[in-house]
Amino acid sequence: MLVKTFGAAVHGINATTITIEVSVGQGIRFLLVGLPDNAVKESHERIGAALSFNGYKLPRKQIIINMAPADIRKEGSAYDLPLAIGILAADEKIDPETLHQYVIMGELSLDGSLQPIKGVLPIAIKAREEGFKGFFLPKQNAREAAVVNNLDVYGVENMTEVIDFFNGQSSLKPTVVNTREEFFQNINQAEIDFSDVRGQESVKRALEVAAAGGHNIIMIGPPGAGKSMLAKRIPTILPPLTLHEALETTKIHSVAGNIGNNTSLISQRPFRSPHHTISDVALVGGGTFPQPGEISMAHNGVLFLDELPEFKRTVLEVMRQPLEDRKISISRARFAIDYPASFMLVASMNPCPCGYYNHPTRDCVCAPGIVSKYLSRISGPLLDRIDIHIEIVPVPFEKLSEMKPSESSEEVRKRVIRAREIQAQRFRHIDSVYCNAQMSSKLQREHASPDREGGELLKNAMQRLNLSARAYDRILKVARTIADLDNATNIASRHIAEAINYRNLDREGWTG
Repeated sequence: MLVKTFGAAVHGINATTITIEVSVGQGIRFLLVGLPDNAVKESHERIGAALSFNGYKLPRKQIIINMAPADIRKEGSAYDLPLAIGILAADEKIDPETLHQYVIMGELSLDGSLQPIKGVLPIAIKAREEGFKGFFLPKQNAREAAVVNNLDVYGVENMTEVIDFFNGQSSLKPTVVNTREEFFQNINQAEIDFSDVRGQESVKRALEVAAAGGHNIIMIGPPGAGKSMLAKRIPTILPPLTLHEALETTKIHSVAGNIGNNTSLISQRPFRSPHHTISDVALVGGGTFPQPGEISMAHNGVLFLDELPEFKRTVLEVMRQPLEDRKISISRARFAIDYPASFMLVASMNPCPCGYYNHPTRDCVCAPGIVSKYLSRISGPLLDRIDIHIEIVPVPFEKLSEMKPSESSEEVRKRVIRAREIQAQRFRHIDSVYCNAQMSSKLQREHASPDREGGELLKNAMQRLNLSARAYDRILKVARTIADLDNATNIASRHIAEAINYRNLDREGWTG
C-alpha cells in the first residue's frame, strides 16, 4: 500500500514542503531515499523502538520511503514522527483518509514521546500558505507555531495521540495564541533601565543619538567606566518591535533553535554579545549545514562587541559587507541562502593594552607607539562604518553616591520614537531606507545639507582638527539625527558642533 504524509525542510528562514511517500509490500528490506542525512537514516531504530514500546511493530515487509523533492537534502531528526505515521498508515494500522490535510513533524524518543524541534515557525507559515488544515508537532513548540492564524496547531506529547486522532479514537484541542494581545502585553517589559546608570550624561546622549538614527557606535574608555553596562541598556531605548519585525526575528531564532519552550513571539529587541574568541563562521553564519550567525541573531536589535581589538581581524572584516547590505549571503556548491542582518553595531574598547591612556588620575604604562598599534587592530574600512566614536571617562564618587534618580529608558525612548517617526515620513517612498544611518550620498545631499553657518563650522573643524574625509559624511548623518531629535527642519551649527564631538578617533594626534 502506498501512503503519503507531509513534513517540511527549512532552508535559510523559509520552509519547503516535503512529501513522504511510504510503500509497504512483499520483501524484508527497509529503504529510505531522497537525500536523507545520517540523522534521518537513524530514524529507523528510533521508530522501531517507539512503535514497540507503544504496542505496535514495524511491518515485517519491504518498506520503501521516498522523501520528495529528492534533490533537497533532508536534515535532522524532526522527520521521525511523519515517517512513523506513514509506515503505520501504509501497514493499514492508521486510517490514511485525512493524512493529506496535515503537516507532521517531531523527533521521537524510544518510548514514543516527542522532543522539541527547530524551525517550527517557518514550517507553520508554509503550511498555511499551501492550504493545510493543521500541523502536528511536539507540545513544547506548539505556542511558537500557534502564532500563525488559520491553521490548527496540535501540540502532542506522544505518538499515540497522533495515531488515535487519525483513527478517530480521540480528539485533540488546537493550541490557540492571541498573538497581538500577548505581543503588545510584553513589548515594554525590561529588567534593566537607563536610570540604573549614574553619571555619564554625555555618553547617554550619544547613545540616544545613535538609537534615534540607527547609527553604529564605538565607546572608548578605561576598565570599569561603564561601557558594558550602557551597551546592555541600548535595547530599552530603541523603538519597540513592530509585529512584522517580531515575526521576522522569531523566524531566525526558530531556525537556530533559540526559542524557549512554550514561547510564542519574541517581543523584545535582540541583544547579542559574542565572546571575542568567536570564529568568522559563528559570527556571520554558515557551516556544513548553514545556520544563522550572531549578526543574523541580532537582526532588528543590537550586536555588542566588547573589547573590539581583541577579536580576530578576519572575524571583524567579514562584517564589512553585512553592515552595508544588511543581509548575509551564504553560498555553497548547490545552493545559496540569504539571512537578514539589519542590526545596530555597538562596540567598546580600552584605549590601550593597559587600559589607562588619557585616564584623569592613573598613568598609562604602555610604551611609545603601543596605543596607535593597539588601535590599528581595527581596520579603517570597518571604522569607516561606525558613525559615532565617544570617549568615556570614569564616574567620580560624587556621581556614584548621588541619590537623585537618573532619566529612565522610557523617557529617552519617547524622544527616539519621535525622531524615528520623522525619518519614516522622510523616507516613506524609498525602499530599504528607514533611518538616517542608511542614507546614500544622494539622500544626504537632499536631506542633510547644513546651513551656511554650519557649513563654515564643519569646514573649520575639518581643517583645524585634521578630520579625515570619511568623517565628513558621518558628521552630516549624525547631525541630521540630532536635528530630528531637536524637531528641527534644517541642520543648524549647534547640530554640526555636537556631531563633530562624536568623531574622537578621527582626530589627528588622539593616540599621541
